[in-house]
Amino acid sequence: MKILFIHPYGSNFLAGKPDITTIFNVMPPLGLLSIMAWLEQHGVPSEIIDCYATPMPQDALVAEIIRRSPDLVAFSCTTSSFLEGNRIAEALKQRDSRITVVFGGAHACTMGPALLDRFPAIDYLVLGEGEQTMLELVQAGCRTPAAIPGLAYRNEQGGGVASAPRELIADLDRLPFPAYHLLPGFPHKYKLPLFSAPKFPNTSIISSRGCPYQCSYCDRSVFSRGFRFNSPAYILEHVAMLKRTYGIRHVFFYDDLFTFDRKRVAEFCELKEKKGIDVGYNCIARLEHVDAELLHLLKQSGCWQVNFGIESGDPEILKKHRKFYGLDEVGRKLQMVKDSGMRVKGLFMVGLPGEDETAIRRTIDYAVSLPLDEINVTKFTPFPGAPVYKTIGQFGEFNEDWELMNCMNFVFIPQGMTKQQLEGLYDEFISRFYRRTRIHWGYTQMLWKSPHSVLDFLKNLPAIIRFERQQKW
Repeated sequence: MKILFIHPYGSNFLAGKPDITTIFNVMPPLGLLSIMAWLEQHGVPSEIIDCYATPMPQDALVAEIIRRSPDLVAFSCTTSSFLEGNRIAEALKQRDSRITVVFGGAHACTMGPALLDRFPAIDYLVLGEGEQTMLELVQAGCRTPAAIPGLAYRNEQGGGVASAPRELIADLDRLPFPAYHLLPGFPHKYKLPLFSAPKFPNTSIISSRGCPYQCSYCDRSVFSRGFRFNSPAYILEHVAMLKRTYGIRHVFFYDDLFTFDRKRVAEFCELKEKKGIDVGYNCIARLEHVDAELLHLLKQSGCWQVNFGIESGDPEILKKHRKFYGLDEVGRKLQMVKDSGMRVKGLFMVGLPGEDETAIRRTIDYAVSLPLDEINVTKFTPFPGAPVYKTIGQFGEFNEDWELMNCMNFVFIPQGMTKQQLEGLYDEFISRFYRRTRIHWGYTQMLWKSPHSVLDFLKNLPAIIRFERQQKW
C-alpha cells in the first residue's frame, strides 16, 4: 500500500490580509514524522507533502498527489486547517474515488465520528495517538476497522461510529525519532521563530505528551491528561542525532511542560553538559517550577531562552481560567531568569471570557512592567477540545468559523465588548510593548546574537513593511 501524508497550509493568518507567518516560523510536522518513523520501523514506507515548507495552489497540490498514485492519503489538521484539508480530499475523490482518505489531528480527535456524517470525502478518523492506529489500519488493508482501536469509521448504515479507545503509549522511548529524513528540504526549509535562536540551522523537538493541568482554554484531545515523557538519555541522543546528521545547532523544546518533572530536567542538563553536546536550546516552563538551582542547570547546559505562559495581568481573570500564580511573584521569577543570563518571552491572550477593557488594559500595563525580552499575544479562541468550549455561549458571542480559529482572529467577543474594541486593544498591546527603547536596544543586540535572524529579516523586509502598513500599530 502506497501512503502519502499531507500537512495542509491553512492559509488564513488574518482575514483579508497577506499571510507572512512562514517568514517568521516554519516548524517540521513532528506528529506526522513520528507516525512515519513508526511505520518505517515496521516495514511500511510513506511520503509526505508539507504545505508549510512547500506551499502550492490547491489544483497543483491535487495534481501532485494524483501523480504519486497513493492508495491512502492521510491528513493532519488543526481546527483552522480542517476545511482546507477536506476540500483537498473532495478534489482527490473526484479524480480517483479509490483513494482512501484518513484524517487525524486535534480537530478530528475532538469532533469525532460526527465529522464522517458531514464530510463524505473522509473515510476514517484517527482518534488519539496515531502511530499504532495508522500501522494497524495499513496492515489490515483498511478493512475490519471495528477491530482497530482508536479509529472512527462508517457502519453498515453509513453513520460515523468509533471503535474502542486506543491505549496511550506508556513508554515513549519505544518510539523511533521522528522521520526527519523523509521530510524534503529539512533542515534548511525550516526555522524557529525570528530572533528566537542564536544559530542556524535549528529545529523543534517534543519530548513529552499530555498535561496534568486543566486550563480552560487548552485542548488536550490528542494526548489526554497525565504526563508521559522521554528519558533524559533518549532526549540527549535525539539532540545529538540532529547535530550529527543535519548539522542542527539549536533546538526548541515545544513541550508545554518541559520543566514539569524536575528530576528529568536535571538529569538531562547534567548529562548534556557532561557529554559536551554543543547544541543550544529554548524551552517552555511554568513559573511554579522555576528556582535558582533549576535556572543554573538550564543555563549551564545551553538554554538560551525560556518562554512562560502568563496569559493575563488581571488576577480575577487568571483565577477563572488556569491555576493561579501571584502576579508579584511572576515578575520576581522572570527577573531570576534574566539574571541567569537567559532571554525571557511572555505568552499572553486577549479576549478571554470575563475580560473587559479595564482587565485588558491591566494586562497591557502588567506586560510592559515585566522584564521580558519579547512577547507573543494571541486572540483567545475557544477550541472544541477545550473545557470552556461547552459553555462559551454564556460568556459572549462566538462565531464558530473553523477557518478563522487560528488564534489570530477574534472569533469570540466577551459580553460587553465589541470586535473593534478588541482589535484596538490588541494593536495597542503590541505597539506599547515593542515601541520602547529597551526593546529596540534588545533587537539591536541581535545583530551579533542572532545574525541569521537579521539576514532573514532584511531579506523579507519588503513583505514585512507591506504587512505593517496595514496594521494600526
